Amino acid sequence: MPRTATLERTTNETSVKATVNLDGTGASQITLNGAGFFTHMLDQLAKHSLIDITVEATGDIHIDDHHLVEDVGITLGQALNDALGDKRGIRRYASADLPMDETLSRAAIDVSGRPFLVWRVEFTAEKIGTFDTELVREFFQAFAMNAGITLHVESVYGANSHHIAESIFKAVARALRDALAVDPRVAGDLPTTKGAL
Repeated sequence: MPRTATLERTTNETSVKATVNLDGTGASQITLNGAGFFTHMLDQLAKHSLIDITVEATGDIHIDDHHLVEDVGITLGQALNDALGDKRGIRRYASADLPMDETLSRAAIDVSGRPFLVWRVEFTAEKIGTFDTELVREFFQAFAMNAGITLHVESVYGANSHHIAESIFKAVARALRDALAVDPRVAGDLPTTKGAL
């Protein structure tokens, strides 16, 4: 059964359509009205998670990028949750340490159905180009809450804010890749003693 989903979200602030294929090759097609750095990060998320991601989104970026980034996180999270179905056979837990030059970031994931974000990240600059670095947290907060995952993210060390942000997206991607993978030894079974996730 294909693990795919398409979700749409329209508000007075944004219009977002997102499609995910959890068993893809990491292909991405991201179309946003602006937010170039964020587009780059979504490309990284797809590439390193092996999730095919398509996003078409517009937002009120004449104000700032906040609503666009948050609503893309909400919609992508909901799409991922839908694509997972009942979560049978997945590995569920995974973590990744991701080095990028002088930076090391860490992500740990539990595909638990209990959304939670722990965020231990400090950026060295307020902006990367025109992108507000605080929006990295806003994206992952929205994504984790709507995907139904527990997500811990830590910047262990780093000096360059671009490297910190990119290594975080890549670390989360690698953890997602492992956590969402189907384990052939337990295919058809749920990774919990509770009987439901």
